[in-house]
Amino acid sequence: MSLGRIAFQGELGANSHEACTTYFPDHEPVPCPSFEAAFEAVTSGECVLGMIPVENSIAGRVTEVHHLLPGSGLKIIGEKFKPIHFQLMANPGVKIEDLKTVASMPIAFGQCRKTIRRLGLRTEPVGDTALAAKRLAEQPNPTGAAISPALAARLYGLEILARDIEDEPNNTTRFLVMTADQDPAPPPMGTECVTSFAFRVRNIPAALYKALGGFATNGVNMTKLESYMENGAFTATFFYSEVDGRPEDDHLARAFEELQFFSEKFEILGVYPADPYRKHVA
Repeated sequence: MSLGRIAFQGELGANSHEACTTYFPDHEPVPCPSFEAAFEAVTSGECVLGMIPVENSIAGRVTEVHHLLPGSGLKIIGEKFKPIHFQLMANPGVKIEDLKTVASMPIAFGQCRKTIRRLGLRTEPVGDTALAAKRLAEQPNPTGAAISPALAARLYGLEILARDIEDEPNNTTRFLVMTADQDPAPPPMGTECVTSFAFRVRNIPAALYKALGGFATNGVNMTKLESYMENGAFTATFFYSEVDGRPEDDHLARAFEELQFFSEKFEILGVYPADPYRKHVA
């Protein structure tokens, strides 16, 4: 029995779809054409959760998501790390030596350069890995292939010609689990936690240096600090950050107090259990 619906960006068969079925098998996956649409599906109540990729170990952060997070009104309640494997697939009966073109997302091309170069394929970018597989199934091409997850091959009746073609064996994507609940249940006591927050410093000399000083003096481990422009303004730099611990921890509470003194905007985006995968890669 389904416990609800979970939104993800992409077509059925995408890596995000695989993440939904892996970590929330009792939820119905709901494909969305864009990240903005996935956020809206959760905000509107159409879905109870969202599974949103935020960074990849090879390709880096998903910039669009960082822009959407602070103003979305959603809360982060979990993180999941998923190993990413790409398959080279084609219509049934097509041989690997027949291939001339391959379709997929540009980010997937960047993670499978060696195979693409070795086979001498011309790349054809599309907006989603699973969309490449779906289009190939709908419009068979005797010289075309798609780079997509194995789930897409099963869903769209394609044959896998080469498995796990990603250049790096440790290719991993980190997903955030989102909810519209403004007061989600806190992680159980004793659980190692991560707190995500966003802030904009005041326009005064050394504001960022002073704002971050409290994390060092209070012994807070800051695991992420990323900046991006807000509303296209060069003077309005926003920061997204993650730290170990909970806001009510004395040392983190003191650091946040100092941060807010030098900031004109501050928002906690979520407090959630640290995925055990963090220890695996530490």
